[in-house]
Amino acid sequence: MSGAAKSILVHGIYLGLLGALLVIVPNFVLGTLGLPPANDVWVHVTGALTFLLGFYYIQSARTEAVGFMRLTVQARIMFMFFCIVFVIYGSVRPGLLIAGLLDLLGAIWTALALRSARA
Repeated sequence: MSGAAKSILVHGIYLGLLGALLVIVPNFVLGTLGLPPANDVWVHVTGALTFLLGFYYIQSARTEAVGFMRLTVQARIMFMFFCIVFVIYGSVRPGLLIAGLLDLLGAIWTALALRSARA
């Protein structure tokens, strides 16, 4: 498994676990990030979608889907941008930046691994 695939696999496991936690114990996750508790179904729906994204990442790592890996670098950087915007506008507390930072660091890891594979 290539270095880029390993980074995607790790991110997929992270997303799968995060998604499962959002489905099962959403307020634990939200509280950890300094966000208010949620009592509606949307946090569970978001958890299910996050879990399924993790599945895509894991399968992409297993199949060495380089095109997908490149796209995830851009998308994870954009996620950090959205987290920053949400915090600046006061929509969420700064705790959300932890999730954005994890995505950004993963994007950097994948980008460096992809660049190394090209060289």
